[in-house]
Amino acid sequence: MKTDPLAPSDLSAQIAASIRDAIVSGALIVDERLPSEAELSLKFDVSRATVREALKRLAAQSLIRTQRGATGGAFVNRISFEAAQEQQITTSTLLLSMNDVSFETACEARYALERACAPLSAKRRKTIHISRMRDEIKLQGSANLTDEAFCASDVAFHRALVDGAQNPVLSYQLAGAVEAMQPLMNIITFTARDRNAIISLHVAIADALEAKDEGRVTAALKDLEDETQRLAQSVFSSRARTEPS
Repeated sequence: MKTDPLAPSDLSAQIAASIRDAIVSGALIVDERLPSEAELSLKFDVSRATVREALKRLAAQSLIRTQRGATGGAFVNRISFEAAQEQQITTSTLLLSMNDVSFETACEARYALERACAPLSAKRRKTIHISRMRDEIKLQGSANLTDEAFCASDVAFHRALVDGAQNPVLSYQLAGAVEAMQPLMNIITFTARDRNAIISLHVAIADALEAKDEGRVTAALKDLEDETQRLAQSVFSSRARTEPS
C-alpha cells in the first residue's frame, strides 16, 4: 500500500484506491477488520482526517462497513450484485451526460447488450418475468399515465426481460444500459412517440419470450431499436427546422 506524497490534496483518494486494490486482490478478505484509523495514519504517514476521508470513499462504494463499540471498526464488506447495481446505474448516467455520446451510439449499445441477453432469457425466463412484463404493458395502456410513469414502466419492462436470463452478472452489467440509457432516450423521444406503437412492440417481445422463441425475441428487440432510432431522427429533424439559422 503506497501513496504519492507529491499529490497531498489527493492522498485520501490514493489511500482509498490502495485499500480497494487490496480488497480486489484478496489481500483483504470479506469480513476482515481493517487496521484502526491511528494504524492507517501511521502506515500511510498522513493525518487521521485524511484516513477518515479515505474510509468514507470506500464506504460510499459499499466496499467497507463500519461498526461501533468495543469490537467495532471498519470491515471489508460483502457486496451483492443487487447492492452494486445502483452505483452502476449512477456511473452510466454520469458517463452519458458528461461525454459527447450521440443518441444513435447510446441506442445502438443499449439494444445490442439487451439482444445479447435475449437468448438466455428465452431459455430461462420464469412465469414471474412474463407476468411483470404483462403488468407493465397493461399499465402503459392507461389513459392518464404521465410521461414519467410511462418511462418508469418502460424501464421495468426491460428489466424483467434482462432478469429473465437469471444471470446476476448480466443483470448487473445491463443495469446501466437499461436504467441509465432508457430514461435518457425516453426524454428525447417521448414527444414524438406513439404509445400504442411502443406497446405493440412490447407485446411482440413478451409473446416471443413466453413462447421461448429466441429468434423472435431478438427480432422484436431490433424492431423496437429501429422505431426508437426513427423517433429520435424525427425529433432532431424537427428541432433543426425550428432553430434559427
